[in-house]
Amino acid sequence: MVNNLGKGNSLLNQYISELRDVEIQKDTMRFRKNLSRIGSIFAYEISKKLEYKSREIITPLGTSEMKVLKNYPVVASIIRAGLPVHQGFLDFFDRSENAFISSYRKYYKDGNFDVHVQYVSKPSVQDKDLILVDSMLATGVSMALTYRELISDEKPRHSHLIAVVASVEGVNYIKRNLSSKNVTIWVGAIDDELTAEAYIVPGLGDAGDLAFGVKP
Repeated sequence: MVNNLGKGNSLLNQYISELRDVEIQKDTMRFRKNLSRIGSIFAYEISKKLEYKSREIITPLGTSEMKVLKNYPVVASIIRAGLPVHQGFLDFFDRSENAFISSYRKYYKDGNFDVHVQYVSKPSVQDKDLILVDSMLATGVSMALTYRELISDEKPRHSHLIAVVASVEGVNYIKRNLSSKNVTIWVGAIDDELTAEAYIVPGLGDAGDLAFGVKP
């Protein structure tokens, strides 16, 4: 159910190391580009799990029988921080339908918070492969809540939940609350610690702020 691509040696870890680096983070364009590159790496790996069909391709010199995607997946992202990762997926799944979800944390004086979904724009996901992307998976509450909003009363063929950096607690929360043979979690790195304010340690900071500027 959980695929941690960071366990192997690949350029993925190079890009994640740059995302974490406090000096390289000062270059917001590079930060966004690295998130997008990581999205493309995830897209390639997930493409191996999709359905394919045979198609006869006409070349200038003859014909070639090729395996091509049977259907493109629906790509969804949690805004803001998920948008650069989303773009990386679209560089591969360029014919995909898209969905966008806005969620936020409402903090209380005692330090606790609730997660609220503010906006959802989506096509039907019935019997389709669904990919939900975000940059971080901290507590797992936002991912679970937005996923439920996306599927509503529909049933995707298979769902892939993606986070560039996750916490152990977040991954375990998703496994407990979205237990299904039709849901796969994909991560680039899993960090052990989660602070009382629900920040991943060592993590990389606030991905949305680093990609698009500090919000008021």
